[in-house]
Amino acid sequence: MVDFRERKIRTLGGILLGLSLGHCGAETPSSAPRSGESQTLFDAPAPEAADDVHAPLSIPADAPTVVFLGDSIGAGLHLAEHQAFPAVLQRRLHDAGQPFHLVSSCESGRTTAGGVTALNWVLRRKPDLVVLQLGANDGLRGIKLAEVERNLRTMIETTTRKGTRLLLLGVRIPPNYGDYAVAFDAIYPRLAKEYDLPIVPSFMRDVGAVPEMNFGDGLHPTARGHEKLADNVQEGFAHALAEAAERD
Repeated sequence: MVDFRERKIRTLGGILLGLSLGHCGAETPSSAPRSGESQTLFDAPAPEAADDVHAPLSIPADAPTVVFLGDSIGAGLHLAEHQAFPAVLQRRLHDAGQPFHLVSSCESGRTTAGGVTALNWVLRRKPDLVVLQLGANDGLRGIKLAEVERNLRTMIETTTRKGTRLLLLGVRIPPNYGDYAVAFDAIYPRLAKEYDLPIVPSFMRDVGAVPEMNFGDGLHPTARGHEKLADNVQEGFAHALAEAAERD
């Protein structure tokens, strides 16, 4: 089933700053309240109600383990756990005869630097496949490209050195970022080619900046948006999962 012990969906104390930058959650500063404390500038949307009830999945003990290492998008912020696109993929592939154990290591506001920090926890789970879904917060805050690429390389190299398969979800940022956006978008396919990684080139295609696919904050997909994210990722994910399972 789904292990959400690493899923830390924090209230964004700096959400107004985040909205002004148009990013997917702000990196929590050291002065921000710790988990469990309350500091909100306005009420976040309540979790979107599920349109149906999903019975727990029966996952065989020997099924592959997949860790999603991501940010608030992978975490399904404002949604029930089963509505986030990683859980949607788990349900779809289970029904298609390709079950896997899902571990969510997705945290609101996480940057690639935060992913490097979380990686030891991820790899201790001994996953067969890691899905890397990070970079949007870096790009939309204008973090130096060399730093973003260095962090992605560290995660890729550390993971693959352990013999773990990695699927890269390509991130793109708005074109109004100009030359920076062009250079940022090019990082993901370049790294996929260099390390011979499977990649979903733009996993937010037809969801990012599409009003009807997102909550009123304009940043986080609704349940419908997450179904579309699952559509975008499913083919590449199923192929990577099959290859990871063959290695066992």
